[in-house]
Amino acid sequence: MPSADHASEPAVGDAARREAVLQSALQTFGRYGYRKTSMDDIAREARISRPGLYFLFSSKSGLFRAAADRGINDDLDQAAQALATASRSPAERVLAAFDCWAGRYVGPMRDVTAVLEGNPDLLGPAARSGPERFEHLLTAALGEAGITAAQAVAQTLISASIGIKHQVATREEYGTRMATAIGLLVPDPTAG
Repeated sequence: MPSADHASEPAVGDAARREAVLQSALQTFGRYGYRKTSMDDIAREARISRPGLYFLFSSKSGLFRAAADRGINDDLDQAAQALATASRSPAERVLAAFDCWAGRYVGPMRDVTAVLEGNPDLLGPAARSGPERFEHLLTAALGEAGITAAQAVAQTLISASIGIKHQVATREEYGTRMATAIGLLVPDPTAG
């Protein structure tokens, strides 16, 4: 006989469906904005019935919060992995981390950032603490790479990223401009 705690856990199929819904929700909110997105829109994008969607998420605000938190946590995990890739130079690691953190939101996914920034009262804990956590990851990686004033360099690169993200149209342009900014602040140890 299953315990009460075990009975409340979602089935494996429900967990996979929940993940698919969260990804679809993030894209749909990015496309239409929070206010114009309906649960029907998300259900259609996720290829799930509306009752099935409400089984997983009881409200649009709860779904938005969960989608934002999932996206932020995924971005931070990928950025941390990029910063830990020992086979790359410090500058390459930093560039890869910024691509994970912000680069994917340039171009077609640009609207996701606007939706998140435009609805701060709906954001969950991960989305509210995400930028601070990214700065901490970046500062630690820069310090481990021997960069002096690692926190100031991290903060400056984050500021550059925010500006560049709003000035370019493609992820590739973002990467090129960020590579220039990083090259100015993160010395290449192999350059003689």
